[in-house]
Order: sequence, then C-alpha cells, then structure tokens
Amino acid sequence: MIGRLGHHRLQHPKQGGGGGGLKNMMGRLSIAVVVLLICTVSLLLSFSSTSTSTKADSRSAAYRSQINVEELWRSADFGGWRPSSAPRSDWPPPPAPSESNGYLRVRCNGGLNQQRSAICNAVLAARIMNATLVLPELDANSFWHDDSGFYGIYDVEHFISTLRFDVRIVEHIPEIRKNGKTKKIKAFQIRPPRDAPISWYTTDALEKMKKHGAIYLTPFSHRLAEEIDNPEYQRLRCRVNYHALRFKPHIMKLSQSIVDKLRSQGHFMSIHLRFEMDMLAFAGCLDIFTPKEQEILKKYRKENFAPKVLNYGERRAIGKCPLTPEEVGLILRAMGFDNSTRIYLAAGELFGGDRFMKPFRMLFPHLENHSSVEHTDELVENTRGLLGSAVDYMVCLLSDIFMPTYDGPSNFANNLLGHRLYYGFRTTIRPDRKALAPIFIDWENGRKAGFDEAVRRVMLKTNFGGPHKRVPPESLYTNSWPECFCQTSPQNPADKCPPDDVLQILSDRLKSETTDDLKPLTPLNLTVSEAER
Repeated sequence: MIGRLGHHRLQHPKQGGGGGGLKNMMGRLSIAVVVLLICTVSLLLSFSSTSTSTKADSRSAAYRSQINVEELWRSADFGGWRPSSAPRSDWPPPPAPSESNGYLRVRCNGGLNQQRSAICNAVLAARIMNATLVLPELDANSFWHDDSGFYGIYDVEHFISTLRFDVRIVEHIPEIRKNGKTKKIKAFQIRPPRDAPISWYTTDALEKMKKHGAIYLTPFSHRLAEEIDNPEYQRLRCRVNYHALRFKPHIMKLSQSIVDKLRSQGHFMSIHLRFEMDMLAFAGCLDIFTPKEQEILKKYRKENFAPKVLNYGERRAIGKCPLTPEEVGLILRAMGFDNSTRIYLAAGELFGGDRFMKPFRMLFPHLENHSSVEHTDELVENTRGLLGSAVDYMVCLLSDIFMPTYDGPSNFANNLLGHRLYYGFRTTIRPDRKALAPIFIDWENGRKAGFDEAVRRVMLKTNFGGPHKRVPPESLYTNSWPECFCQTSPQNPADKCPPDDVLQILSDRLKSETTDDLKPLTPLNLTVSEAER
C-alpha cells in the first residue's frame, strides 16, 4: 500500500522552480524514511511474534502430551456453572380443565432413549398448545418387542406431580356427558412432520384439536424441532428429562445395587460398546468381517436402511466406522489407564463373536455387565428389553467415567452425555474417530512408532465433560448448556440463577401447598438423591 502511494505521488509532482524541486526531493526522502521505519518495526514485531508463538506452541505441545488419569476420575471443571432448569421468567400455571384447548395423545416409537426424547417433546407440545397431555404411549412392537409401557418403566405418580406447574397430565382421556349421555372423545389421528416447528403445533395441530377435542400424534419420534429460540421451552425439556422421568423404584434399586458392587472396589468406568449388528450395517463397515458375516450385515442393511453405496476404506478413513473393542482398549491404554481399571460394558450382543473382544479383554481383564454383576431372574429375562436398557442407563449415569464409542446416531450415548453434563459435569471420554482414523490405519500397517503420543494429542483436544457451547450435530439432549444451567455471579444477566423460592412462587400461583413434593426440581438434588437411593 505504501509503495503504491509513493508511485502515485512521483507521477504528479507540484509545478514550480528550484524551491519546488527541493521540496519534492525532501518529500521523497521523508517517504523513504517512513518506509524504512515501518519495515524495521514490522521485522522486529514479526520476530517477536514468531518467538512468542514458538514458545507457546512448545508449551502447548508439552501440555497436550500429558493426561492426568487421577483427574479424569473426578468431575470436570464446571467454571462456576450449576444445573438449573427451573423457570426464570413469568411462567403461568397450566390451564384448568375448562380452559384447556383439548387433549394430546402421542405414541413414542423407537428404543428407550428415543422414546425419552419424544416424551420431553410431548410435554413441550402440550404446553405450547395449552392442552392437556394424556400419559404418553410407548411403542412395544417396532423395536424392543417389550410391552412394559410407561407404567412398567417410569414412576407415573412422580412424573405427573413433578410437571404439575407446567402441564396438566391425565392417564387417559375422560368420558364426557352431553345431553344426558356419556360419550367418549375419539382423538383425531395425525402424522406430524419430522422436526415440526412450533408454528405447526399452534396452527395445523391446534385447529384439529379444537375441532375434535383431542388429537393423536403418531409416530412421535423427532416430531418437534430441537433448536427453539425460547430458553424457557428448552428448560421445560430439561425438567422432563432430568427430573420428571424417574425409573420405577425396583429399577433404581437394581441399578444402585450394581453401582455399589462395582464401586466397592474403587472407581469404575462405563463404556457403551456400540459394536453391534445394526450399527455396523448402518455404518457400512463390513470388510473386517468374514464373508458369511458380511452377508448377514448386507442382508440386515438391505432390510432396514435405504440403498446406498458405501466404501469401507473411505468410511474408515473419515471416522464413520464404530470403534472396534481393541481400538477402544488401545485408546484407554494410551491415555494412561492400566489393566486394573474396572469397566462396565453397556452393550447388546457384540457382532463377530469373542475374537473381537479377546484383544480388549487382554488389555483390560476386569470387564463386567449387568448380568455378571447382578444375577437376578428379572434382569436375566429382560436383558434385551426396556428393563436392561434402563439399568444400563442408570449405571452409566452414575459411573465415574463414561465413554461412548459411537455417539453418532446413538440415542443412548447422546442422552447420557447430556444427563451426565447436567448431573454435575461428570467426566466423559469422547474419542474423535475422524482424527484417530489415520493413526489406527498406520498402526494396522505396522507403523506403530509414536502411536500412544499421537492418540493422547487427539484425545486432549476433546471435551471431558465440562461446559461447552453446543455445536451441531450436538442436540439439546446431548448438551443443554447454557439454557439449563446458571451462575450465582454471572456476567450475563440471562445466566443468573432463579431465586431460591422459585418453587414456592410457582406453587402459590397454582394455589397448592404441596411444594415439598417438588423438591427434586432444586438443581442437582434430584439426580443425585434419586440415583443413589
């Protein structure tokens, strides 16, 4: 820029005599001095910056090569934040029966955790529509072949009581009397669009509800947009997910028994080992299996997923394949965990048999699952149903460290990541499969020098469970920060914790004196006290 300006001035000198020439010469000398001075300063600054950058890089490189395992056994640094999903602005009580716009029925399909997210959405949809929610139905056929239903898994009384400041919930649509006759209200069935915006519920759905008195939304998985520009609505989802949805007492007791037995010998880690037929078929990662196993996976994929040409080498190189059990073991060993580490495995039937588990077991021999720790007939009979999944969920929630091995489309892993964050920033280990892929490929090809160091460098760039901004593809159910957290001394007024008597305020508005029933809404108390009962 300076050179261009100097050239311009030389092309247009001022007209005049000798005095003008002297002025021109002095002007050119001044420009030259300025240019020289700027170049000198720039050179010095560049050298200083380079020197500082080199030192910083050296320090950060030294730091990135170190992982303190003892620190990982403790909760992550929370930076002054604590969980809080209580309302922070005006939050009117739900409408009286005479003021309700109608009844909302939903059928939640999928596995336990997909259903859990759907229940949260159902409560929010009822609130948005000023409607009365009928206790959500859990689909028994499409995934689990388990007819336990809401009553068999969750504490219904606690669910209704906890949410009484938010929505009115009934167990079934009541009959009405009209012209001296008893009449049943038949809910009008609608298939809601996927990730429907709030506007769909306040227009299309509400219109049908007012016309028919009740609507039945089915299926109801991912039928309400997750990113909503209303923090109070997001906090309501958190109240449902982390406070209202409590498993039945016998499930809580069974889970706690397993945790107590595992913890009697010290810290323990839980791993969601997603090396199962459905996920492997979905990911298209076939080449490591025998021809017969590949045929099984291809058949499963053809029957359950849309046609798509998938190249294993390409998928593997970009981290799209679930980690093998051996890769999980190698990551943990590189991080500094030794073979005395106790590990609880939350997994279904691992595909490929024991040949994939044997290398993992050689690295970490102290492996357990719910069946090996707790030998109850009920758990043995329901190990693959909702009960087994519920127990795995609670044990993983309460473990000192949780590690998902494939958190892409896994509702189990994603919900647990969010719950553990809300539970008190409990440590999670989330392998960056894309960054680790070339390291494992080198290792498989015999280039093993520096393997542990390379793995550590990748892992220290990941988040170990502390508060962090939600970045796609993370969802609210994976990371509810900052909406469902607060600070006692915030820089941003929106992050200020609600008053300690918020429950009393809500209770007074509802004209109820049963505030004690809702003490679990107090941040942290619910999850800790109930999970450890």
